[in-house]
Amino acid sequence: MKYAKSARGYIIFITVLGFLSAALIIGQDLLIANAASAVISHHVGFEVITPTLLGLLGVLIARATTLLIRQWFGHRAASGAIQELRGKVLTHATKLGPRWQTQHAQDTVTTVVQALKDLDAYFVFFLPQLLLSATVTPATLLVILILDWPSAIATGITIPLIPLFMILIGKLTQEYADKRLASMKRMGGQLVDLLAGLATLKALGREKEPARQVKSVGYEYTRSTMATLRVAFMSGGVLEFLTTLCVAIVAVEVGWRMLGGQLNLFTGLVVIMLAPEVFEPLRQVGKQFHASSDGVTAAEAAFTILEVPLPETGTQAAPNLETATLKLKDVGVKARGMWAPASLNALIEPGKIYALSGPSGAGKTTTAMSLLALQTLDSGTITVQDATGSQTDLRDIDPGSWWKQCAWVPQNPAILPGTVLENLGESGTNPSPQLMKAAQTTKFAEVVESLSAGWHTKLGAGGVGLSVGQRQRLALTRALVNTAQFIVLDEPTAHLDASLETLVIEGIRALKASGKTVVVIAHRQAVLNLADEIIPVTTREFTPAEKEAQILAEQAAKPKPRPRRRKPDGREDLPPLILNLDFADAEVSA
Repeated sequence: MKYAKSARGYIIFITVLGFLSAALIIGQDLLIANAASAVISHHVGFEVITPTLLGLLGVLIARATTLLIRQWFGHRAASGAIQELRGKVLTHATKLGPRWQTQHAQDTVTTVVQALKDLDAYFVFFLPQLLLSATVTPATLLVILILDWPSAIATGITIPLIPLFMILIGKLTQEYADKRLASMKRMGGQLVDLLAGLATLKALGREKEPARQVKSVGYEYTRSTMATLRVAFMSGGVLEFLTTLCVAIVAVEVGWRMLGGQLNLFTGLVVIMLAPEVFEPLRQVGKQFHASSDGVTAAEAAFTILEVPLPETGTQAAPNLETATLKLKDVGVKARGMWAPASLNALIEPGKIYALSGPSGAGKTTTAMSLLALQTLDSGTITVQDATGSQTDLRDIDPGSWWKQCAWVPQNPAILPGTVLENLGESGTNPSPQLMKAAQTTKFAEVVESLSAGWHTKLGAGGVGLSVGQRQRLALTRALVNTAQFIVLDEPTAHLDASLETLVIEGIRALKASGKTVVVIAHRQAVLNLADEIIPVTTREFTPAEKEAQILAEQAAKPKPRPRRRKPDGREDLPPLILNLDFADAEVSA
C-alpha cells in the first residue's frame, strides 16, 4: 500500500498461502471421501486405506502449519505497517508547522498512539480471510463444478446472500467504529488536558473533581466499546445462520440425489464437505470485519493527515548568520480573527540583543516562530542579507540549513530523562573545556557543584531534580555551548525571583559576548533594559473583507472525509486499505 510499503510483501505471501490452503482443503476432502467411500461401498480393510489416512494426516499437519505461519507473519506485518505509518504521520505532522499542530494535536496523538494499534486485527484476521475468499472460494467451487454441476449451480446461487448481508451489517458496524474513534479522540483530549494540569489542581486542592471526570471518561469509553461489540456479536449470529442455511440447501439437494441413485457416495461426500469450505472464507470475512473496522477507521484518519499538503519550502543554503542581517517588512500572521503580529517592521543585526515587547496575544511567539522558519507568513517578508549585500527571502532558504544556525530556548526547556551532562549534549565522564567555560559564564557550574552526583546527576522528564531557575541556566548553557549563531529566548526570566533573574540576565549577556545574535520575548523591565533594541509587536482586527476571506479559506482547508470506493453497480466496495496497493517493489521478508 502507498503509505505502508512494508506490508506489500505480506500481501503477496498470504496470497500464495491462500492458493496453498485451497489445495490442502481440496486434497483433505478428497482423501476423506476416498477413504469413507472405500470402506462403506467396497468394504475394504484398514490396511488398504492406511496410505490414504497417512496422506490425510500430512495434509492436516500442513494446514495447521500454514495457519501458524500466516498468523505469525500477520503480527509481524501489522507491527511493521503500524510503525511505518506512525513514523510517516509524525514526520508529516512535524513538517506541517506549529499552526497546524496546534489545531490538530489531540487528533494526531490519538491516531498515532492509540487508534493505529487496531490495525493488528486487520492484518492478522481480516486481510487473510479476504484473500482466502478470493482463492479458496473459487477453487472449491470449481472442483464442485467439475464433480457435480447441479450442486455447483445451487452453491453459486446462494453465495451472493453472504456479501449482501455483509454490506448491510458492515455499514452499521462502520458507523459504530467511526463514532468510537471520534469518542476516543474527544476523551483522549480531555485526559491529556487533565494530566497536563494535574499538578496545578493538586496544589490548589482541586484534584477530586478531575478524578470524577477521568472516571466518567473511562465509563464513556467502556460504553462505546460495548456498543460496537453488541453489533459485532449480532452480525456474527446473522452470518452463522445464513451460512448454515446455504450449506443446508446444498446438503439437502445432494442427499435427495444420492437417495435417488443419481450421485455416487464419493462425489456426494466431496460436494457436501466442500460446500462449507466455499462459504467459510466469506463467513470469516464478515465475522472479522467488525474486528478490523476500527483499524480501517484509524488508517483512514492517518491517511487524512498524510494527504494534507505540505507548505512550500525553499532550497537555497542559508547565509552565515554571524554576519547576516534580518529585515522584517510588514510582517503579519492571521490568528483568531486578527493580525498578530500586524505590519511588523524591524532590522535585526548580528551580535546584538533584541527584545520583542507587547501585550499577551500580540504575536510575540508567532514572530519568534517566523524568525525560526517555523511559521508561514500571511503577509510581508523576512529578508536575509549576507555580508556581501546579497538578499534572500527566508521562504527561499532550505529550513534544514537555517535551523543548523538557530537555537530555541522556550519557557519550559526540553530536558529529557538522563544525566545533566547528557542533557548538555555530552556523554563522556567529564565535561569538555568548552562546556565548563560556558557553565561558569552562566553560573550553572555552581548548580552542578550543589548536586549530589555533579554532572552525572540523574534528571527526570522536564528537568525534575532542578528548580525553575536552574533549568533556565541549563538551557542557557546549552545555547552558549551550541554552535548556533541565532538564539531565540521565550521569556527566560518568567516565574523567577529577582536574584535568579539577575543570573539569567548575566547568561544572556554571555550569549551576546560570544558573538551570538539574541532575540528574547520579554515582559519584565530588567530584560527590556538588557536589549540593544526593543521591537514593539502589535495587533490589528480584521476588516469585514478580511473576515469573509478567512471564513472561505478555513472552509476550503477543512479536511474532507476520504470517499468510499464504489463498484459500478453502486455498491460500497470492501475497505480501501487493501485496494491502495502498488506491488512494483514488493518483497517478502522472513
